[in-house]
Amino acid sequence: MALPDILKNSLEIPVIGSPLFIVSGPELVIAQCKAGIVGSFPALNARPAHVLEEWITRIKGELGEYQAKHPEKKVAPFAVNQICHASNDRLAHDIDVCTKLEVPIIITSLRPPAEVIDAAHSYGGKVFHDVINVKHAKKAAEQGVDGLILVCAGAGGHAGTLSPFALVREVKQWFKGTVILSGALSDGWGIAGALAMGADLAYMGTRFVATAEANAEQAYKDHLIQYAADDIVYTNLFTGVHGNYLAPSVAAAGLDPNNLPEADKSKMNFGSGGNMKQKAWKDIWGSGQGIGQITDAPPVAELIDRLKREYVQACREFAERMPAEALTASRAAAE
Repeated sequence: MALPDILKNSLEIPVIGSPLFIVSGPELVIAQCKAGIVGSFPALNARPAHVLEEWITRIKGELGEYQAKHPEKKVAPFAVNQICHASNDRLAHDIDVCTKLEVPIIITSLRPPAEVIDAAHSYGGKVFHDVINVKHAKKAAEQGVDGLILVCAGAGGHAGTLSPFALVREVKQWFKGTVILSGALSDGWGIAGALAMGADLAYMGTRFVATAEANAEQAYKDHLIQYAADDIVYTNLFTGVHGNYLAPSVAAAGLDPNNLPEADKSKMNFGSGGNMKQKAWKDIWGSGQGIGQITDAPPVAELIDRLKREYVQACREFAERMPAEALTASRAAAE
């Protein structure tokens, strides 16, 4: 496994809670980190701009206090997501804030993030970059990212179309950093599957929308519980980049989810969540295809405890299916 030192002894399960526009705030991030997974939020969720420093200071303070009171607990580091796109006029400011406060992990999206990498590495921070194909992955790797988040088919929000079986195995041939897999992961079996494929960490977003601490409308959480993979549409209409959305939320906004036009890419605007009257992610709700496994919206700690049990069970079942000689060899290698 290619995990940075900051993650080697701080995770209960190998998971990053992905940054969710509007939905991820300090409450969700703190709960995720206390329960032993990386919590994250988009910098643009902190509005106006000065609130970003307040959020980061609060997160660092509460996690530090919790760790001091519970030294036996695994408390994970947190991450801040930066949208590296011309429409994000806060990028320089937000990078400065994250550098000043030494945010442990920066998650970057869209453009290869050279200036973010330089800033994060100046204080020992790590940078994980979202990609949907090998071309983008190689560009990011050339600039020195510490990890690649492979956003595969079925992921919520801005998702790619490649199978994880293709993208993970191809990237692993040449990339030696941390590999994180995103795409329809909603339970412990998905986490185990990601690692069996060769990823170092699973990247889960939609499942954490349906939690008590998520800053999401109750109707959004109810939709995730009620609907399944057949209720997801893939379109670039709302932000100019293709993504997966809940079809019922598209219909509720007065649009036909089965007959959506192509986006005007010249009007891409990620800072406002979209490029038209109906906004992603406020009116049009993002969702991965793994929602068929979502049946409730529990507190984060309860959910992560469940995911851990499922993950352990999945690993045990996988080990039981291994040929005896392979299992013996793997145990010997571990020793």
